[in-house]
Amino acid sequence: MTTAPAPAPASRYSEAGVDIDKGNAFVDRIKKLVRATHGRAVIDDIGGFSGLFSIGNANLKDPVLVASTDGVGTKLKIAHLCNKHDTIGIDLVAMCVNDVIVCGAKPLFFLDYFASSSLDLDVATDVIKGIADGCKQAGCSLIGGETAEMPGMYQPGDYDLAGFTVGICDRDAIIDGTNVRVGNKIIGLASSGLHSNGYSLVRKIVFDELKLNVADQVPELGCTLGEALLKPTKIYVESVLRVLRNVKINAMVHNTGGGFYDNIPRVLPKGCKAVIDKASWPVPPIFSFLQEKGKVSAEEMHRTFNMGIGLMVVVNEADAEAAMQQFTAMGEQPYLIGEIKPAKEDEAQVVISSLAA
Repeated sequence: MTTAPAPAPASRYSEAGVDIDKGNAFVDRIKKLVRATHGRAVIDDIGGFSGLFSIGNANLKDPVLVASTDGVGTKLKIAHLCNKHDTIGIDLVAMCVNDVIVCGAKPLFFLDYFASSSLDLDVATDVIKGIADGCKQAGCSLIGGETAEMPGMYQPGDYDLAGFTVGICDRDAIIDGTNVRVGNKIIGLASSGLHSNGYSLVRKIVFDELKLNVADQVPELGCTLGEALLKPTKIYVESVLRVLRNVKINAMVHNTGGGFYDNIPRVLPKGCKAVIDKASWPVPPIFSFLQEKGKVSAEEMHRTFNMGIGLMVVVNEADAEAAMQQFTAMGEQPYLIGEIKPAKEDEAQVVISSLAA
């Protein structure tokens, strides 16, 4: 009589909540997604210890690397509530590459950090699918990342994301606001919605105060609450790079956390202020809904949210019409939203016309 072999003992590491085999299976799952973002400059393969990227053919006189890192904040909570995880990665890429493009840099590559209590292969694969989609939109390569299981650090089912991107531009082509002058015009490019900012306030209003559910149809929004809140952040890279070929851009502003009041001053020289005409673009319904239902002041709305303008571009007055036409040709919805005017030392650097006292 033969005796059946004893089952292999469980890994002590898996008993502690970390499954190495599952991590390896995850890498196998996402290989095609990752490779689909690679161009000729990527010179290694997924699974190595580092991502390798060649800048030997950059054709720049004095190349400068431009780096950015970001996350998507508590928008992750909305993805969990909707059980939809294939677009949150687009948000992650967008928050990073939009920061790089405002310097005039082309994003080269992207890396991600995905941490959870225990790796759910289906959820994690959907997240990476979104990251790969975002990288394709931005024209950059996903060359690596970290997948961490940390039981005890995160609640079961939760995960966290961070993204990292590196871009490149010529030193002489860096856009930092030093060329901004009085009389320059400000073009606003329409956002796709909330993007990835202000979600702690959003959640307080819609869930805690209004007692809504992500599956609820909201007539003012024309869709479910979850669909409105999960719209991916718009990626402006391709449009900006195309316009930069033909139009001199003096400054750009990625309208993220801090809204108009905190982001615009980053690119304004002394003696200048930005005067924004609040009536020059249509405010998307999600913002009006939150302001009305949450009883949020107009000033607070413009400090917390993008209010329908995801990116601002400052150009010479003579170039404004051409820039508007070219952004439109690239599929953007541009609006002429303001002007650079002289400012006294004690004046605010941002004035929103109908909100000024």
